[in-house]
Amino acid sequence: MHTCPPPKKALKDWLTEYPTAKGNYGHLLLEQKGKLSKSLVDALRPYFESAHLDAREYFHEAIGIDLHPDAGVVGSHAQYPGCLPSTTRRGLFGEVMAGLVSESYNFVGGHSWSIPVFLFRYHADVEKYLFDLARDPSRKRTVFGRFGSDFLGVSFGKDGSVVRFIAGEAKWRKKLQPSVVKELLFGEWTKDDDGNRVRSGKGIWYEVNRDTPVPHGLRQLQRLLESGDPVKYSAAILSLDKALLRRGGVKLPRTDLVLIAGNDVPTRGSAKSLIPWEKAPSEYTAGNNFQVVEVILKDGEKLIDAVYDSLWRE
Repeated sequence: MHTCPPPKKALKDWLTEYPTAKGNYGHLLLEQKGKLSKSLVDALRPYFESAHLDAREYFHEAIGIDLHPDAGVVGSHAQYPGCLPSTTRRGLFGEVMAGLVSESYNFVGGHSWSIPVFLFRYHADVEKYLFDLARDPSRKRTVFGRFGSDFLGVSFGKDGSVVRFIAGEAKWRKKLQPSVVKELLFGEWTKDDDGNRVRSGKGIWYEVNRDTPVPHGLRQLQRLLESGDPVKYSAAILSLDKALLRRGGVKLPRTDLVLIAGNDVPTRGSAKSLIPWEKAPSEYTAGNNFQVVEVILKDGEKLIDAVYDSLWRE
C-alpha cells in the first residue's frame, strides 16, 4: 500500500504555484524555481518508493527475484522500476506526479484526495519485459503503455467509504513547445479521406471525454484494497462494490484530471499557461469537475533519472 505523505515543504521550495478555480474548473500552474539538488531527490525518494512498492513486490515475485536482490545475483539487473527504459520511466514520473500534486495542493471542489495504492502492477507489458530481461540481459526494448486511466485517486468519507474519485491523464514531454502540447491534446497528424493533413483527434481530450463513468481502475483498486488491508478498507471496499454494480450501481461523483509535465521552452513567458486557465477548454465535454495541472521544469530529465536511479539504493 502507498503510505508515504507528500513532501510538501520540498514542493514549496521547488515549485511556484499559480492556482485558479472557477465553478467546476480548476487550473494549477507549477513552475520550477529551485534548482535540482540532492536534497530535492532525497525528499522525493520516499514518496516515489512508496508509489512503486506494490508493483515492485508484485513484479519481483512474478519474475522470480528477491524484493531487494544483492548485486551480482542472477536477475538482479532486472529490478523494478530502475531498469525500465528511459521513456517508460518518464511516463511513470508523470503518473506519480499526478498523485503527488493531488495529495499536496487544493483542487477544484476542495476535496481531500488520497491514493491508497498506485495501480502500476497492472502494467502487463512491464511484467513481460522484466520476466524476459531477468533471464536475458540483452532483451531490452520499448515497453507498451498501460491500459486505462493514467491516474486514480479517491476521497474518503468519515466512515471510510469512497465518496468521490479523481481520474485522468498524466503525460511527460521533454520540451513543452506549442506543437508538442497540441499533439498531446488533439493527437498526431494524419490525413483524412481527401488527403488533407489533420489531427487524429485521439489525444488527451479524446481519452478523457470517452472514459466510462465507472473506470476499470476502480475495480483494480478494490481488488488491491481487498488483498492489501481488507479490515482497514472494509468501508471503502463495500462502497466500491455498490458503485461497480452493472445495474443499479450507486453513482460516485467524479473529478477529471489532466496533468502535463515537461521542460520549459524559451517562447513561454513566466506564469503563462499551456492550457487556458480562465475557463474550461471547449474541447472538454465530459461535464464533471475538471482539474488541469501543468508542471513546468527546467531540468526534468536529470531529475527523473536522479530519482529513479536512487530508488532502493540505500
